[in-house]
Amino acid sequence: MPAKILGIVNITEDSFSDGDRYLAPEAAIAHARELAGDGADIVDLGAASSNPDAKPVAPAMEIARLAPVVEQLRHDGIAVSIDTFAPDVQRWALAQNVEYLNDIQGFPSADLYPGLADSDVKLIVMHSVQGRGPATRINVPPETLVDRISAFFEERLAALMKAGIERERLILDPGMGLFLGTDKDASFTVLRGIPELKRAFGLPVLISVSRKSFLRRLTGRSPLQSGAASLAAELFATLQGADYIRTHEPGPLRDALAVWQILSAPAT
Repeated sequence: MPAKILGIVNITEDSFSDGDRYLAPEAAIAHARELAGDGADIVDLGAASSNPDAKPVAPAMEIARLAPVVEQLRHDGIAVSIDTFAPDVQRWALAQNVEYLNDIQGFPSADLYPGLADSDVKLIVMHSVQGRGPATRINVPPETLVDRISAFFEERLAALMKAGIERERLILDPGMGLFLGTDKDASFTVLRGIPELKRAFGLPVLISVSRKSFLRRLTGRSPLQSGAASLAAELFATLQGADYIRTHEPGPLRDALAVWQILSAPAT
């Protein structure tokens, strides 16, 4: 079964790839509809950038940016994911009955767990070497990452399930790019380790490599020029067993997955 696709909509001033392009509600709604039309199964909305150079955004501002977009997409019948690590925004998102919550901190706030347990939202539990807050520039030896990621998920999943959150609602994201440190080889190491992660936990895995710095450093391309490199990494992740791909460009990925599915099917 092909991976599900999350289309990225950054309702922000300073996202690294498209900051300020979709800050206006009408622009964000139009882009979300375009992504859904291009094959995104889910639209992932983020109203506060997590790159190291981004300005902090107050939860009230995140909600103000998200509210009109979520309302319209719910009316349109488009599945919505909210990308936020602010507990107040997560509580608001739960009240909107969105389908997914995506937390780069992996849901560390135990006081949120009762609300999560009472909902049926799917949780994208992300690992990052920073632990808390947005990405920073720190160096982590790539060879230590697979064990580090496994230890994080063992601890966090146990806490979530102890709080009454069903295991089948959990999706694992090992992190990519600066969320794994400044060494560009870190992301390649973790991409190769997807099968090990799936064997260890038996849960769906989400990968988000689109336009990431490790691909841009390898190819010398700008964010908007890195579509081919992103697609290559996304296809590799899918072949390794990734169940969800989060991307800025769902159209090329959807087409590539359709071709791959035909070519990999047994000959008749």
